[in-house]
Amino acid sequence: MKGSTAYTSIQKRGLHIGLLPEMAAAVNASTPITLDHDLDVLPEAGRRLTVAQYAGHVADLAARLWAAGVRPDEHVVIHKSANADIWMLAAAASRVGAVVVMLSPALDAVTVGALIERVDHPNLLTDTRTLDALAELPLADLTRRVITADGDRPGALSLTSLAGAPPVRPVVRPIDAPAVITHTSGTTGIPKLVVHTPRTQGIRLLPQWRLLALMRKKETVAIHIPFVHSRMVAAMSLALLKQFPVLLMRDSDPAAVAERFIEHRPVFVEALPNSLMEWEELADDPRAPFGSVKVFSSTFDAIHPGTMSRLLKASDRRGALFFQIYGQSEVGPAVGRAYFRNSAHKANGRCVGWAMPKGAARIRVVGRDGQPPSEANPGFIEVAWAGLAKTYFAEQERYDTNRDGDWWRTGDVGYRTRLGCLHMLDREIDMIPGVRSSLQIEDVVLSQLNELSELVVVQGPDGGPVPVICTVDDKPLDPARWATAAAAFPQLAAPVQIPQAELPRTATLKVQRLALARRLKQQPRDPS
Repeated sequence: MKGSTAYTSIQKRGLHIGLLPEMAAAVNASTPITLDHDLDVLPEAGRRLTVAQYAGHVADLAARLWAAGVRPDEHVVIHKSANADIWMLAAAASRVGAVVVMLSPALDAVTVGALIERVDHPNLLTDTRTLDALAELPLADLTRRVITADGDRPGALSLTSLAGAPPVRPVVRPIDAPAVITHTSGTTGIPKLVVHTPRTQGIRLLPQWRLLALMRKKETVAIHIPFVHSRMVAAMSLALLKQFPVLLMRDSDPAAVAERFIEHRPVFVEALPNSLMEWEELADDPRAPFGSVKVFSSTFDAIHPGTMSRLLKASDRRGALFFQIYGQSEVGPAVGRAYFRNSAHKANGRCVGWAMPKGAARIRVVGRDGQPPSEANPGFIEVAWAGLAKTYFAEQERYDTNRDGDWWRTGDVGYRTRLGCLHMLDREIDMIPGVRSSLQIEDVVLSQLNELSELVVVQGPDGGPVPVICTVDDKPLDPARWATAAAAFPQLAAPVQIPQAELPRTATLKVQRLALARRLKQQPRDPS
């Protein structure tokens, strides 16, 4: 089977992650998958696998889940320590016809309990360390059964004890039935559970399938994104079907990342914006860990132009580009644009891109006050296409409030230029009176102060904009340099510096702006 044939099949029949490893093995059984850590569920498997071995492990784990009692249409909540086996276990659960519910290991026990209760007696697939952390929850009442990927615990079934279970035939879910459930970032409270179907998952592959067509040689694709995120489904699917060797990374430490990149020399890197910011320092490494990279890709959030520029200048590849995709869990990839080495530093960080080619998402901006949207009067950003998530699990009414026929209201505010470029200014919920765009302020000031590792403008106790800053190594910031960099924004209050480790973040490392604003209100600043 050719990769293009497999892709065409997915577009017709949907993306079934339980079948994907086997399908990828049929395309090229020897495609390598390398990990930077051991699998919790199969530590003996090692860190270097072929896609055929990977597919065999998925089939084996599916047989064990079936032996544990998991059946088609049941929900399997996967909540365990961050590990590449999360995606492997998800594929195994999907292979027996179950609906996979992916919960981030970064969620606290109370939130996990609330989401498990919402799903209504699912199977819980976890590991012993995470299970111990959930000790306060009445799991016997909340779940159908608890299954551990490693070790034994009272009241739980261990997958280890089910080794050698007889093979089972894969169960294919209907193309428009729920298949995978992920959750939103939870920046405003308990996350929403976003329902994806085989059809919506398959359609979302379209934009980056075309992007990967730029890669003529089968060189390594490095992936560093949360294993539970909906984007992981697309990233793994695309790389394996295109027969690219895959480097799956859990460790974000710059020193470790440099060693991996020097060894594997990836041509394509997909990572969180905040991870890429953390890796900026590697641009000055004389070993050139980014030297082989032709494409940097980020899909979770807008990234600062300065970061893109430094990364691109650290590449030795001709025509290196940074491809940014704007989207969210509910809509998938909505718009995108490429940045290049000689112009990224001049980019407007609020320009998140243009609508992608035929078959991809459509974009519109709707006026907020009855007036046409414009740069001076930004409107609501909405998206329409067949890749929209099906619903919010057990919250249909909440989903419907964001849906207007074919169109989904993203919750972001912005405008389109005459050339069609979408500018995203702020989340509606994060807008501050008297501030055109908090994100734009952050872009401008960060570009002038290399000593800042993070800048977040939030609403302060008096309703005005307060810049919260973090610095490299938590060093004090020179007030004079701040005054110069922020001179164009006189409405800003004096900056509040906090340690980087205290910045509240979501599972995808987005800053929880509302939580940060609440912190400022709970800890009034010294009026002196």
